Amino acid sequence: MLPIDAGPTLLRIARASIAHALGREPVDDENAAWLLAPGACFVTLSQHGRLRGCIGTLQPYRSLSADVKANAVAAALQDSRFAPLPAAELARTEVEVSLLSPMQPMHFASEANALAQLQPGIDGVVLQCRGRRSTFLPQVWEQLPGRAEFVAQLKAKAGLPASFWSDDVRLQRYTVTRWKESNPPVGRVRDPAARAA
Repeated sequence: MLPIDAGPTLLRIARASIAHALGREPVDDENAAWLLAPGACFVTLSQHGRLRGCIGTLQPYRSLSADVKANAVAAALQDSRFAPLPAAELARTEVEVSLLSPMQPMHFASEANALAQLQPGIDGVVLQCRGRRSTFLPQVWEQLPGRAEFVAQLKAKAGLPASFWSDDVRLQRYTVTRWKESNPPVGRVRDPAARAA
């Protein structure tokens, strides 16, 4: 069971971890018991509504606190779709943390059957086939509201043709609990360089 302040706490940890990686001083660390339990999350960064980085974990294998920290830094500095986030952009970057539920394997007889089972706006989906894997968080339904288009783009993300289908396709779904900063806390971290100037 998550505490009532879980969202703000996870967002604070994510932002502080990025700030620390960029050479700034982080806020105090958190060590509540629920943060030490295994957890899997995605950290998404955006600027003015546009994606700036997104990295995550599908299965819990480390503490939730460690997962948030690692994924926040990776989203800022290691997402291959973007240049590393410069320190000057941190203040205008919004942080979102999505905590994943356990994976649920899907059972289906055909692509049409799989599509019919999906719940737009609710399901995150993992597609695996022949050594390839991709996932879309439930938030992606906002850009791809149709089931067929959602799965076609998920296949494309895995490097497969949009029309591809095989008995080897495996699908899992999950839900997320998500929190997003409405206004990045610009003054929450101190920049040693700025202090010395």
